[in-house]
Amino acid sequence: MAIRLSLKTEPADPICYGELDSPIGPLLLAATPKGICGVHFGRFREQEAELRRWSQQHLPGSPWVPQPEAVAHAAKQLDEYFAGRRTAFDLELDLHGTPFQLKVWNALRRIPYGTTASYKQIGQMIGSEKAARAIGGANNRNPVSIIVPCHRVIGADGSLVGYGGGLNIKQFLLKRENAI
Repeated sequence: MAIRLSLKTEPADPICYGELDSPIGPLLLAATPKGICGVHFGRFREQEAELRRWSQQHLPGSPWVPQPEAVAHAAKQLDEYFAGRRTAFDLELDLHGTPFQLKVWNALRRIPYGTTASYKQIGQMIGSEKAARAIGGANNRNPVSIIVPCHRVIGADGSLVGYGGGLNIKQFLLKRENAI
């Protein structure tokens, strides 16, 4: 007697996205049903290959669906941030990364508006004081720019070091927050 096993597979949740025109250029906002999973510099068509690679790694099978209403709450809060009316974000996030990356990203969220922290200080926050290079790598892979404020991380000497959106955008954001 042959046994047939039928596995019912649920379709993957979509990644809904919308675009926001901002003072630093277009931003692509992405969300799953669990929360915001991405804030990227540029438009979908410019970032599509990288976004699909990221989702294949972290959310395999999830289709990208243009649905601006799914990210409208995040767009509104970002607009308020750029207008100087918001200093903290109140959004559900759906972050995907290694346990170390998640630890770093959670530490970044604790850097107050209008302040900066060095990689060493982030290391102290997470109990990994000597992991500056790894912290820099996690900071660089932050998928939710601005909301998870990786722009607030600076060099130990106070210099503005690397930023995925470019140092000019990092400087703009820090000036907006009166952090420099």
